[in-house]
Amino acid sequence: MELVKTIFLFIATALAEIVGCYLPWLWLKKDHSAWVLLPAAANLALFVWLLTLHPQPAGRVYAAYAGVYLAVALVWLWAVDAVRPTVTDWLGAGFCLIGVMIIMVGAGKSGAQ
Repeated sequence: MELVKTIFLFIATALAEIVGCYLPWLWLKKDHSAWVLLPAAANLALFVWLLTLHPQPAGRVYAAYAGVYLAVALVWLWAVDAVRPTVTDWLGAGFCLIGVMIIMVGAGKSGAQ
């Protein structure tokens, strides 16, 4: 159950980071109002706070989070940018998620903090 909770926390973290970076991109590339920088900053602050909620050491969290971020970014690509990820995109994300599971499950079994 802890692993499922961790994965959902990683997904929320990834969404906060992506939104926090996407809004300034809209401002810089798509001529949106500079006001989008306020919710962007709030989302990036949320992103940082969410990373602190993990019980594992920071380096392990960052390593495992990277794989989840990649998968969430592909879903964002599809849902927001309207670009369908390729089979190789999904294959790469699958390998990364296997790595996430190895890191997080292995850490839990070894009791290593």
